[in-house]
Amino acid sequence: MTRFQRVTPRLPVADLRRSLAFYRDVLGFDVDVLWGEGDHPTFAIVVRDGAGIGLFSGERAGPDQRGYAELYIEVTDALAVHDELAERVPIAWGPEVYSYGRREFAVTDPDGYMVIFTEPTQDEPTTSEP
Repeated sequence: MTRFQRVTPRLPVADLRRSLAFYRDVLGFDVDVLWGEGDHPTFAIVVRDGAGIGLFSGERAGPDQRGYAELYIEVTDALAVHDELAERVPIAWGPEVYSYGRREFAVTDPDGYMVIFTEPTQDEPTTSEP
């Protein structure tokens, strides 16, 4: 049986350099691929461990192409990631433990995309939200 191996979402961004700085310098991703001419790249892939995100700008990412998206990144220790990021970026919400058995928190990237970090947990819920 054929198996899917990985998914790498590709997000349109207003300013590729600004987005690269956020994913690299704030969230700790590495730039794996950078395409474009000279000082004006138009596409990049950032990776951290097994997670990858494609970012593109230019004509393909005009204002009518950008929308809303949530990136749901499973990690092995959400509290450690939270502690790592809390000094570098505002936390949008969390960390909370939800009734469906996950600890989660979120940050927002420069284009308004919600980046949610999640891990499974047996801990008791800390919120009554679904």
